[in-house]
Amino acid sequence: MKKYLLGLVLFLTLNYTSHAQSANPAKTKSADVIIYGGTSAAVVAAVQVRKMGKSVIIVSPDRHLGGLSSGGLGFSDTGNKEVIGGLSREFYQRIYDYYQSDDSWNWQKKSEYGNKGQGTVAMDGDKRTMWIFEPHIAEQVFEDFIADYSIEIYKDEWLDRDHGVQVIDGSIQSIQTLSGAEYTGKMFIDATYEGDLMASAGVSYTVGRESNERYGENWNGVQTGVLHHDHWYKKDISPYVVPGDPLSGVLPLISVEDPGQKGEGDHRIQAYCFRLCMTDLPENRLPFPKPENYDPSQYELMLRVFQSGWRETFTKFDPIPNKKTDTNNHGPFSSDNIGKNYDYPDASYARRREIIKQHEDYQKGMLYFMANDPRMPKDVQDEVKQWGLAKDEFTDNNHWPHQLYIREARRMQGEYVLTEHDVTLAYNTPKSIGMGSYTIDSHNVQRYIKPDGYVQNEGDLGVHLKGPYKIGLGTILPKENECKNLLVPVCVSASHTAFGSVRMEPVFMILGQSAATAAVLSMENKVSLHQLDYELLKSKLQEDGQVLNYKED
Repeated sequence: MKKYLLGLVLFLTLNYTSHAQSANPAKTKSADVIIYGGTSAAVVAAVQVRKMGKSVIIVSPDRHLGGLSSGGLGFSDTGNKEVIGGLSREFYQRIYDYYQSDDSWNWQKKSEYGNKGQGTVAMDGDKRTMWIFEPHIAEQVFEDFIADYSIEIYKDEWLDRDHGVQVIDGSIQSIQTLSGAEYTGKMFIDATYEGDLMASAGVSYTVGRESNERYGENWNGVQTGVLHHDHWYKKDISPYVVPGDPLSGVLPLISVEDPGQKGEGDHRIQAYCFRLCMTDLPENRLPFPKPENYDPSQYELMLRVFQSGWRETFTKFDPIPNKKTDTNNHGPFSSDNIGKNYDYPDASYARRREIIKQHEDYQKGMLYFMANDPRMPKDVQDEVKQWGLAKDEFTDNNHWPHQLYIREARRMQGEYVLTEHDVTLAYNTPKSIGMGSYTIDSHNVQRYIKPDGYVQNEGDLGVHLKGPYKIGLGTILPKENECKNLLVPVCVSASHTAFGSVRMEPVFMILGQSAATAAVLSMENKVSLHQLDYELLKSKLQEDGQVLNYKED
């Protein structure tokens, strides 16, 4: 417990210091590399720059570091762990080191933890890695990275998206935040989930799904009739206020638009949600809060699903240490707020805040309904009442995650577009800078009414891959004629289908490290990013533990 308290003191000190910096940043700050974002990729990129002997500043719109990795996604989506190397793997090794102490197990004994991971154990003693963790521990690890490498960071600093990016002759000279602070650098990295720096610099991007015709893919565009995973209506459920009567009106949260033809492109993106940290331990449990604008009619469709006999409620209450969960969406009506995020990627900050609040109210209301509405089946309600939010997580945000799960926003159209052909190993992707391996995984994008008059979801994909695939340098580089000194390791250049696999936190950290390495080598060799010798980059990445190719034994 002493070690835990010391860690907490260190965390609060670091957080206070970062806030103090961001409150009154110097009018102009300079570094070799400026990183915009507070995600896991941002932290790892900054560490790599420092390890290579250059100066770096993180300009973070977030007050908490780590994005989803510290925002509730503790049941890591890893795929083949053998291709997770470098600083990404070090993150999970630091998690492992933390949980070796008995003091880290304050709500359960280490021996009581089930050690369940995704396809393998959560805690791998032979490799000294741990892939499953509590949110506040992940945030502490990211803060430790910042402290260990003396990284200069300014939090709660928001890019002026209208006038804050100065570009001269195709190179970013400086960025300015809404506080008036200016940051100048030789290289810039956009490590946000939204791609705001990329977009403000005039780099091409796309939002939504391409048609299958665009890249010759099979799993892009509208996917009506494709029913992967278990996130669809397995029984006929009426979408109408009075079941079976179209004249009575349509229930909330169902689109009345035509879903589109299979395979055609559209503007729709994967649904967002919050990954909740919950517990059924009474000493650490808070009841699900009732949102101020609670409207039980919003959950009538969910009620009908339960009344039809559906009982998979607790399938994605995935266990993390200390009797907590990483609770994700599961089923036809769950935490994914389907269809309510289409304008988020390009939206103003004010509009994004509205969308985030709407998602929070939706999810809180859903949980409150399940625990309290008398119409809920008693067996489900009795079990839901055993759960609540964890008291010791997200303590400055009413125990609610500080990060909405932005599964997909803007995607750059860069030097190379990663597609379904790359991730399925149909192509030999050039200039590998890291590897991915997770299933092509897209959540639903719309809920619509079928021709037979019943409700259905659309857009969910779960396409298994043959094995790990390469991610090429061109996927993090804008076209040379658009920007010469920017790297984008999160909103990577990929089709909607390929992004469904790439979009995993370990991969973002891998690409963050590779982006930083390319930036520093370009400066050291006095060449542009686009003219950097790939063999030189490859050698340095491998020296630093990145996995660029993989063959099974």
